[in-house]
Amino acid sequence: MKKFLLAVIALFLILPLGKIEAGHLEDIAARNTIRIGTTGDYIPMSYLNPETGEYEGIDAELSKIIAESLGVQIEYVPTTWPTLSADMMAGKFDIALCGISRNFARAKAMAMSDAYGEGLFGKTILCRKSDAKKFKSVADLNRPEVRIMINPGGTNEKFARANLKKATLIVHEENADIPIQIADGNADIMITETVEAVSWIKREPRLAAPLIDKPFAGTIHSCGILMQKGDQEFLNYINFVLAELRMDGRLQNLEVKYLGRKVSK
Repeated sequence: MKKFLLAVIALFLILPLGKIEAGHLEDIAARNTIRIGTTGDYIPMSYLNPETGEYEGIDAELSKIIAESLGVQIEYVPTTWPTLSADMMAGKFDIALCGISRNFARAKAMAMSDAYGEGLFGKTILCRKSDAKKFKSVADLNRPEVRIMINPGGTNEKFARANLKKATLIVHEENADIPIQIADGNADIMITETVEAVSWIKREPRLAAPLIDKPFAGTIHSCGILMQKGDQEFLNYINFVLAELRMDGRLQNLEVKYLGRKVSK
């Protein structure tokens, strides 16, 4: 038995070891950048302002805080909702922030940070202000004459295809352009999140969100920061940053500023 153990140990010692790679945090520090995937089409989460060329929203601010905590620069990597998961799993960026819903499907395939924006997200609609009284329930939307515009690849499309099968669905690639398409009469309804609806009715006086106080059943959720599976140290670090922001009140302040959270008394 002793000879067998010695042989096993000797074999282990002479076998070539696999390539030892630096951890994600070390890799980010070495290149002095953190690559952040974002769609840039989601007000008030992550929106690429065409006039300034800068990203705006709560996720843009969280991105800056994470980068500053690491002492590195941000390298934004554009992605789309249809390709977000594939791009993440292919390692095109280190983390993704763009109003990404925490759900079981994403958690099975990738890692997601602790939640933020709890209780503030739910599916609702944007429509023209002149049509606001027409739409009081899902049944009012689920009609062939109702034209519903959706962006492909996200949870809004998933909700529409599952619950509005009788309606006329129109796929539009540019999510940030859909509210204006609704206002201009090119479609009747946009399925969106409550926080996006609130932002748009402030920006565009022709729009209304008649169901804003009653998000569709089963759609309440939170957001999280997306990353690849397998790097617990990196995930712990991202969660630590969120925990610190929650503890010192900065996260609540950002949620008040961008997501309409009521100030705690």
